[in-house]
Amino acid sequence: MKRLNTILIILMLCAYSQAHSIKIVTTSKANSRVEYAAEYIKKKLSVLGYTFPNHGNDYKIYLRLATDTTGLKKEGFRITSAKKRIFIDGYDGSGVIYGCNELAEYAALHHNLNIGNIQQNPEMVLRGSCVGLQKTVYLPGHQVYEYPYTPENFPWFYDKKQWIEYLDMLVDNKMNSLYLWNGHPFASLVKLKDYPFALEVDEETFKKNEEIYSFLTHEADKRGIFVIQMFYNIILSKPFADHYGLKTQDRHRPITPLISDYTRKSIAAFIQKYPNVGLLVCLGEAMDTYDDDVEWMTKTIIPGVKDGLKALGRNDEPPILLRAHDTDCKAVMQASLPLYKNLYTMHKYNGESLTTYEPRGPWAKIHTDLAALGTTHISNVHILANLEPWRWSSPSFVQKAVMAMHDVHHANALHLYPQASYWDWPYTADKLPDGLRERQLDRDWMWYKTWGRYAWNCRRNVIEEGHYWDDVLSAYYCSDNKSVADSIRKAYDESGEIAPKLLRRFGITEGNRQTLLLGMMMSQLVNPYKYTIYPGFYESCGPEGEKLIEYVEKEWKHEPHIGELPLDIVAQTEAHGDKAVAAIDAVADKVTEHKDEFNRLRNDMHCYKEFAWSFGFKVKAAQHVLNYKWGKDINQLDTAVVLLEKSVMHYKKLVNLTKDTYLYANSMQTAQRRIPIGGDNGKMKHWQELLPQYQLELNNLKKNIAMLKDISKGKYHTVAMAVKPLHPANVTLPHDVKTVKIAKGVRLFSDMDSVVTDFASELKGMNAYVLNSKQQRDSATKIEFKCDTPVHLLVGYFRDDQMKYASAPKLEIDATANDYGQAEPMITSAILIDGMPQVNLHKYDFNAGSHTLLLPKGILLVLGYTSENIQQRDAGLSGTDKAIDWLFY
Repeated sequence: MKRLNTILIILMLCAYSQAHSIKIVTTSKANSRVEYAAEYIKKKLSVLGYTFPNHGNDYKIYLRLATDTTGLKKEGFRITSAKKRIFIDGYDGSGVIYGCNELAEYAALHHNLNIGNIQQNPEMVLRGSCVGLQKTVYLPGHQVYEYPYTPENFPWFYDKKQWIEYLDMLVDNKMNSLYLWNGHPFASLVKLKDYPFALEVDEETFKKNEEIYSFLTHEADKRGIFVIQMFYNIILSKPFADHYGLKTQDRHRPITPLISDYTRKSIAAFIQKYPNVGLLVCLGEAMDTYDDDVEWMTKTIIPGVKDGLKALGRNDEPPILLRAHDTDCKAVMQASLPLYKNLYTMHKYNGESLTTYEPRGPWAKIHTDLAALGTTHISNVHILANLEPWRWSSPSFVQKAVMAMHDVHHANALHLYPQASYWDWPYTADKLPDGLRERQLDRDWMWYKTWGRYAWNCRRNVIEEGHYWDDVLSAYYCSDNKSVADSIRKAYDESGEIAPKLLRRFGITEGNRQTLLLGMMMSQLVNPYKYTIYPGFYESCGPEGEKLIEYVEKEWKHEPHIGELPLDIVAQTEAHGDKAVAAIDAVADKVTEHKDEFNRLRNDMHCYKEFAWSFGFKVKAAQHVLNYKWGKDINQLDTAVVLLEKSVMHYKKLVNLTKDTYLYANSMQTAQRRIPIGGDNGKMKHWQELLPQYQLELNNLKKNIAMLKDISKGKYHTVAMAVKPLHPANVTLPHDVKTVKIAKGVRLFSDMDSVVTDFASELKGMNAYVLNSKQQRDSATKIEFKCDTPVHLLVGYFRDDQMKYASAPKLEIDATANDYGQAEPMITSAILIDGMPQVNLHKYDFNAGSHTLLLPKGILLVLGYTSENIQQRDAGLSGTDKAIDWLFY
């Protein structure tokens, strides 16, 4: 019977194709994009069984540039049908391409060409996605983002067939821009007469780079795709930096004439060589102050572009896109627009995750302020740290998110990151049975399709959209069985709410410092501020609501609650997980196409369910632990144990679901990732590695409960552990450095009368620097020393967001913020100085040798050197209650 059905399908296809032959008609003046459109529609319809003989055609499809553009705008198209003649008129060549895309998709989903008469224009002027020329780990001798374009680093970069597939995918989804992300691409793509040694690749590789880059930009152009090269500032090529004895990147160094000249000439050479490629500028992450950002943009980047244009004899201005990340983008734009008009702005939609379609707060105001400048403003769906690594493609969520981009942020363009594994392009984290790697382009086709569809038009009827996605999914999975497809779509939509809701209500950060789907430690739920919650996250990346610690406190104080509540969210996400699994399991035996991929999708739905329940039980356990903090009822801790055991049980199921199906959870596998546990040396990236940690915190809780019960029965006598002072390390300092032993009454600033009033016991007798606060506000604090053995440098950051104080390390805005192990504070509330804010102490690790370190501009403390281990703790000088997270250690 199965063989008979196959024969019948083949016969029907043959009869169908014989009855439907087509002739594509273009004018003699057709440009390269119209010619591509003709190739595109022929290829798409050929797959569906249509033929293209020279004579005797049933249909004629006319591809034309519109002579009447009424109602059309750039990239728009009009399709009109008269019997078996179909006219596709585009406002421009891109419009013709997108008209062909619309007809091809209609034919694929409806099995005919009866599309009727339609007219469409894009809502967003730029609709594109990015590819990162990045890696999961640092290269030897390099820092973050420093990856030369070489066949060894990126063999896929030289694969023309793969690039064609990617560009065609963009066309399929009506996308018109491609972003290439790299820290310093210029030293791989151009040579400089004045700095020939700056080239980072050998001559053979350089020629390959020229050839593939030219190929890519040419192929993109004929498809109406704008290539944009991104770079960070200030990053130098390693051979250039080595030649002058500089660091490739140092956030706190000043702009120098040499560094500016090198970068300006690099940009000029790039513009000369690739005049049709735009530039995406990230000012903040490798630069120190907002003033530096303005100077760098107006005196280095824009002049570099103008130099390149002048050399070409051009008077036009290729686009420069400016990211708002870690800079005052509005100030930079206001200083730049008088010099250069063709500027765009870009800001992250939900930070480095996807958390809501109801954005608000200070981050939303950044968007609206930039949009108000009158230039095109781009919404950047960035990194997706909370969605790694499982499949995520909720049409409902995406449609509402794009509407929010328009209506809340006033954005009019989309920049889209891969759904997962950005740092591991072109592969996914899936572990296939045969040891091969699955490609993102194959796995995440629906991710690109959802965002592309709604970037083109988000104002579509919701009910009709459900039918559309059922058509799409049935064609992919189940040979036009719409009820099966509807269940798959519902599974996507249900699972699509889990990670966004949990991160926005419980996360430490929206950035890739946190991998949500590995879980969180109990200490991070009951004492989140210890882990430095990223400012603005809870104000901007979701509806108004309460953190768990706020919720429990209000319960005890009988205060009214506000907005989205923690326990409601875990109940919702558990329900989402159950519904997603029920929907996907119900149709598992009815899938007829792409069965292996369906099984992987189904496994991901089960992963989401187990994660939601594991996380939910942990939150409920944390609630009872916080209840104990307020009421001292040890029964609350006993209840927490039962709930935490259930959490671990579900996490074990999650381990079983992922151990043979996933290589990792997070594609950033460096020390930049800190939550739930540091990812140093590529560790702690799989659920199997986290399970022992979660079991340990459960065991520690049981141990500490037993201790508390023994204390209450008089069977256990505590002995206060004395915190011993750290022993100062022997270091050699420059002769002009003044130090003072830490004690009450000493002054740590030469130009201020404020004195030390209290300090953590560890700091007694440490040799602290006596600094000048005015000089610190004017320039970065420079630290130079020699040591014969490894040492820790102790730096105190004031807990205040005033501009006069130096900012503590933040991985969200500074990718080098843990290069010395300094990301987290070791001692909070470490020292009190009369009239000044609280201080957190961070340690910077150095091996034996001579060292120079630039600390950020602004007032900070340098509290000495030690070679001894430092126990992480809260010294309690702030007067706050002792944190309850000791129960898990």
